[in-house]
Amino acid sequence: MREMTLRQVEVIRAVMLRGTINGAAEHLGVSPPGVSRLIKHTEESLGIRLFERRAGLFVPAVEAGPVFDQIREVYKGVENLQSALGSLQKGEDVRLAFASAPSVAQFIAARAVRTIRARYPDLFIDLNILKIEETLDYLLLERGEFVIMSSSFNNPGLESEEIAQGKVVAILPEGHRLADREVISVHDLAQEPLIGVDPSDPYGAAMARPFRNAGIEANHTMRGRFAQTVVSLVRHGLGVALIDEFSVAEIYMPGVVRRRLAESVPVSISVVTKKGRVLSNFAEFAIRQFRKELSEAHTYVQTDVKK
Repeated sequence: MREMTLRQVEVIRAVMLRGTINGAAEHLGVSPPGVSRLIKHTEESLGIRLFERRAGLFVPAVEAGPVFDQIREVYKGVENLQSALGSLQKGEDVRLAFASAPSVAQFIAARAVRTIRARYPDLFIDLNILKIEETLDYLLLERGEFVIMSSSFNNPGLESEEIAQGKVVAILPEGHRLADREVISVHDLAQEPLIGVDPSDPYGAAMARPFRNAGIEANHTMRGRFAQTVVSLVRHGLGVALIDEFSVAEIYMPGVVRRRLAESVPVSISVVTKKGRVLSNFAEFAIRQFRKELSEAHTYVQTDVKK
């Protein structure tokens, strides 16, 4: 028993749709003799008549009805496949869930999501803001595909990859007595009302480290849980702070002055995933955008620190 090739199915369908050899050839972008030969060869090899010739038209033969029914189903399936692929390419009916540390979520995440949305306009995006202690359950329970962290994370069930490095900077209220300096030391800030994050928190500990290394006790007059809170308190003139440059990576920061810190304090940003989990194309694209936005973030900070 001979089987039909996909090419034969394609040509039969074209003749069925257009009703003539010339029309089918035009539909397929080939020569009419080639279509005619293939139809004849198919009928001979199968031992059945597919078309009746009526006044120059090719009409599906009655006895070949089941064959044409199956061809219609095949192409309906192909059309459904193309539709599904098109939806997937635009992000329709699919979901991307990921999380970010508060410092990266402040400005970087929005810029990354803007690019993701442009590439996948119909993709549903579920962005969570997590502290480090919330990351383990989020990834191991597969609530999301990845987390962008600003603190190191060691766990045998997770994988971590550094995607950017930045620095700690000083932030002051506009009009502050130190605002005219290009570089500020922790010694300059020692007698200022200091705003920070609890040093028992990994992020807070990183911001307090330059004071500790200089032999200065960081006496906070007030604390906030997130970097965004610290920025807001400084903006309202309530004190000064050290903060990672990604938390203030915006061109315009009204009310806040950013200055380089004399004591170089690196900040590492990593993407953390569940070990062995295969990421979706959407997640891989999103991580590339975070890497790109993080690499460009220093240009926003230097808007102030170069003054």
